[in-house]
Amino acid sequence: MTQATSLPSLNDEFPLPENAVTGFQEDGWALLRNVCSPEEAATYGKVIREVAIANSNETRPMEERDTYGKAFLQITNLWRLDERVAAYTLSKRFAGIAAKLLGVGHVRIYHDQALFKEPGGGHTPWHQDGYFWPLDHAKTVTMWMPLIDVPAEMGTMSFADKSHQAGIVSLEVGISDSSESYYEQYIRDQGYSVTTSGAMKAGDATFHSGLTLHKAPNNPTQTVREVMTIIYFADGLRIAEPQNTNQRNDLETWFPGANAGDLAATELNPRI
Repeated sequence: MTQATSLPSLNDEFPLPENAVTGFQEDGWALLRNVCSPEEAATYGKVIREVAIANSNETRPMEERDTYGKAFLQITNLWRLDERVAAYTLSKRFAGIAAKLLGVGHVRIYHDQALFKEPGGGHTPWHQDGYFWPLDHAKTVTMWMPLIDVPAEMGTMSFADKSHQAGIVSLEVGISDSSESYYEQYIRDQGYSVTTSGAMKAGDATFHSGLTLHKAPNNPTQTVREVMTIIYFADGLRIAEPQNTNQRNDLETWFPGANAGDLAATELNPRI
């Protein structure tokens, strides 16, 4: 494991805008600017890019992948692979934002994941993250931070405002072509407005509830859309009985040795 040396600290408190918490609680997501400075984003972006590319196992050409595979290169738990990434993933600045948005004192890490949408990469269909997680989804939040400037044409996320208030819509619809059509119809039926975060600078970030419906478009540019995500949950949550195959797989992967009813607090889920 490569050690962290001379990296900028990300352990200070981020001053949340006055309406960030209420906006997150009402709409299910929030856009925050300059969570990392340009210099911090460039420094950590270089490290995350290096570790992500070195650990990506995707070798298939785009035309041979399914919809999920076309959406992005996905590399998880980079913080376990490199201490420099751990300085990013386990930062108190990010965790402090997550805790304030959830209204709790401390959070734990579920996992991090680099999501690199390649040139020509496909859309990310409508979905709810909580579909995959054997947890209390109302107490989960994901940070989505671009590591490079992302213009509107490269594609940032869109959210169905207030959709988190309905809870889990389906435990049978994950991320697929069918989820795109299923949730597109659901959003129309419920009358939810859809808001796109628009162009984002490296170091800006969105935070969304595990219950908020969201999607992202394809990448028609010649530049890889490099994004790092971190999933947090409230400290003190217990593992729920898995409700589908994906939740059973997540229980085995992200809570090794734990069972339904246990505290969600393995070595993979440090408290911050």
